[in-house]
Amino acid sequence: MDSALDLPPLNVPQLLRQHGLQPKKSLGQNFLYDPHILQRIVAAAEIPPQATVLEVGAGLGTLTRYLARAARRVVAVELDGRLIPLLREVLATAPNVILLQGDILTLDLTPHLGKADPFLAVANIPYYITSVLIRRLLEAPVRPQRLVLTVQREVAERICAAPGKMSLLALSVQVYGHPRSVGRIPAGAFYPPPKVDSTILRVDLYPQPRLPAADLPTFFHLAQAAFAQRRKTLRNALAAGLGWPPTRVEALLQRAGIDPQRRAETLSLEEWERVLQAYHHLEE
Repeated sequence: MDSALDLPPLNVPQLLRQHGLQPKKSLGQNFLYDPHILQRIVAAAEIPPQATVLEVGAGLGTLTRYLARAARRVVAVELDGRLIPLLREVLATAPNVILLQGDILTLDLTPHLGKADPFLAVANIPYYITSVLIRRLLEAPVRPQRLVLTVQREVAERICAAPGKMSLLALSVQVYGHPRSVGRIPAGAFYPPPKVDSTILRVDLYPQPRLPAADLPTFFHLAQAAFAQRRKTLRNALAAGLGWPPTRVEALLQRAGIDPQRRAETLSLEEWERVLQAYHHLEE
């Protein structure tokens, strides 16, 4: 990171004025510009010198410049075509950045990330696509080794939750990797400042998901049924979600060693694995 310390900070309001631009609320554009926070994000990512980094939402290139100093190659994706000329100007001295204009949720990154080379995803993401983006990255045929993302503090807390406060989002992430919050981001680090507190979220992905790939659709089917009516007991929520009589749900949960009166948010991932095994037994 020492080589990044000499980067002059970008004057974001002035840069936008020079290019006749205004941040778009519809695209969740809150540009992170504080150099100390940008350096913390790159440090939290622990980027090996030979690594490739995927950045989602390059924005004005404020984070991209630091990533380009730390990584061998940066694949920076930006949806807003208005920002591409500005980005080319800001990144003119960073030849190791591949700039792509498009929607990360539909863009085919295979030609740029390859199938064999490991990569990291490090980004100040638009908050309105947080859940769907994380799921896309985790379920991709070639997954990153690590995610380091700026997210709303409330979302980070949900993702990192322990049994008692579990959610479908927490399960969806924790089955693929270990999440943790590694730093707070004050609203003043962004332009314009958001109305919510933000967090640097790091997710270290397991070499393989906690469950076999073939079991994941059934696992999520069961979890979605349970969390669809999270205030109900597992007995009633699963009966409604699966279309099963309550007696069959009770048999499922008893085989898994789970009290039918518990609620979905109280189950650990290990307990969900037992529910999945019991489900397979009943379906045989």
